Amino acid sequence: MQMVIKGKNMEVPEVLRSYVEKKLGKLDRYLDSVGSISVELSKETSKNTGNRHVVQVTVMANGTVLRAEERANDPRSAVDTVTDVLHRQISRYKGRLYKRSRAVNPKVAIAQGVGLHEEVEEDGDERAPRVVKTKQFAYKPVTVEEAIEQMELLGHDFFVFTNCMTNQVNVLYRRRDGDYGLIEPEIG
Repeated sequence: MQMVIKGKNMEVPEVLRSYVEKKLGKLDRYLDSVGSISVELSKETSKNTGNRHVVQVTVMANGTVLRAEERANDPRSAVDTVTDVLHRQISRYKGRLYKRSRAVNPKVAIAQGVGLHEEVEEDGDERAPRVVKTKQFAYKPVTVEEAIEQMELLGHDFFVFTNCMTNQVNVLYRRRDGDYGLIEPEIG
């Protein structure tokens, strides 16, 4: 298991680095094949003195991505809280895997009637939008059900994936009513 610990707007003291390694190093006991753990510690500068330390953790394990972010007054308490959040996510993930392996006839839910409507805002801003952040990640083709689980584990409102049934890139998103929408490209 590879663990990368980096600081943003701060230097990570050796005492804090060893504390993070000790707390998050135990994750591989609960989750098989943890490939890498990326930890970003940052200190926010604001007028509000509370919740100034932020800890972001991303765990890559066998194609599954678990992510948690927590804020606290003290970096150690933020690490403790983010560790608890990751333990709950791992427990929920393993429970879903167990239920899926025990299912007699699993059905893949396919969202139908997906529609998008674009909203255009005119705010008179002269500056054109630009790409300020790029993310790259490794992934494997998954079913729609697995994509829903991944999106829920990440806590995002959308998820881009390759559908293993169609071998096409799809976008899964959470609708305002709580259901999911699926965007499937149609080459025409």
